[in-house]
Amino acid sequence: MRAVLLIVVVALLGMASAAKKNPKECEVCKKVVSRVVDTVKEQGKDVTDVDATEAALWKLCRETKNHKEGRFCYYVGAADDAATGLVREVTQPLSRFLPADAVCNKLKKKDSQICELEYDEPVDLSKIDLEKQRVKVLKKILSDQFNDACKGCLEKSDYIKRIRELSAKQEL
Repeated sequence: MRAVLLIVVVALLGMASAAKKNPKECEVCKKVVSRVVDTVKEQGKDVTDVDATEAALWKLCRETKNHKEGRFCYYVGAADDAATGLVREVTQPLSRFLPADAVCNKLKKKDSQICELEYDEPVDLSKIDLEKQRVKVLKKILSDQFNDACKGCLEKSDYIKRIRELSAKQEL
């Protein structure tokens, strides 16, 4: 009797721990979808206008420099080279005032890769020595944290100088 009770308790604890959600799940999707809604509202248009929402999604996807957001746009078909067409799967639920997480859960059922996208952890610039980093890492820091490509940077010192300029601006 005790053994059966013990097995039931262990099974329930296992199911409870499996039910915990990952806070980073669908992180990129939720952020992009909420930015689309904010863009539509800033333009003074109504979210129920599917065409305006779709245009805002296309515009955001064309202008994004973040690799993860670009991947999201590719997966939903809002990129120029995308092979899929899930754009209406994003805009239709938004027109019915579904929140971003509900839209992303619907998209997850269509394509599980959409919710596998997660942002990289930002690098703490106060803890690393920029002089010892490779140019590839410096470019990644500029791209991910500052959304900057550093046009005209040729040498490592140029990248370091640009990172320090942008981090000083960000602290203000």
